[in-house]
Amino acid sequence: MVSRWQLQQVARAVHAGGVVAYPTEAVWGLGCDPWDEDAVYRLLAIKERPLAKGLILVAGHIDQFDFLLDEFPERWLERLASTWPGPHTWLVPHQNRLPAWIVGQHASVALRVSAHPGVRALCARTGPLVSTSANPAGRPAARTRLRVEQYFRGQLDAVLGGALGGRKNPSLIRDLISGDVVRPA
Repeated sequence: MVSRWQLQQVARAVHAGGVVAYPTEAVWGLGCDPWDEDAVYRLLAIKERPLAKGLILVAGHIDQFDFLLDEFPERWLERLASTWPGPHTWLVPHQNRLPAWIVGQHASVALRVSAHPGVRALCARTGPLVSTSANPAGRPAARTRLRVEQYFRGQLDAVLGGALGGRKNPSLIRDLISGDVVRPA
C-alpha cells in the first residue's frame, strides 16, 4: 500500500508539470497532466515517442471522463462500464475535446479506468493522467522500479512506489464503435 504522503508528493509533481512513473496492472507507466502541453511534450521526449501516435488517458473512475462521454449513446456507456475498472482500453471519439498533443493524428482517444489501487488513488488526486508504458521507444516495458530508474535516470520528477497488479500483459485495446480488438491482451 502506498502512503498518503507519497501519493501527495507524486500528485504535487503532476500538478507542477512533472513527469512521473507508477506501477499499473502489468507494467510500469509514465504519466503527466494531459492538459499541460509542456509536460506532455517532455514525456514524449523522454520516451522518444512520436506525437502522431497519440497517448492513452487513465482515470481512477469512469466519472473522470464525463467531459468526453456525456453525449455518448447508452449502449456505448454500458460497454465501457462493463469492463471498467480493469485492463481494458477503449478507443473513443474525442469530439475535438482534447488537444492534439494527446490525440496525435487520430479521431479517437484511448481511455482506461484502472483497477490498480495506486493508479486509482493517484488519479483521485490529479484527475485523469497520460499513461504510457515506462520504456524508451523500441525497448521492453519496465516491469520493475529498478528498470524504470535505469531507463530514465534523473529524468522523472517522482516515482509512485508499489507493486504491479499481477497481470502478464498490458491492457486489451478495443474500438468502442465497432467493438474490434486493436491490440490483444
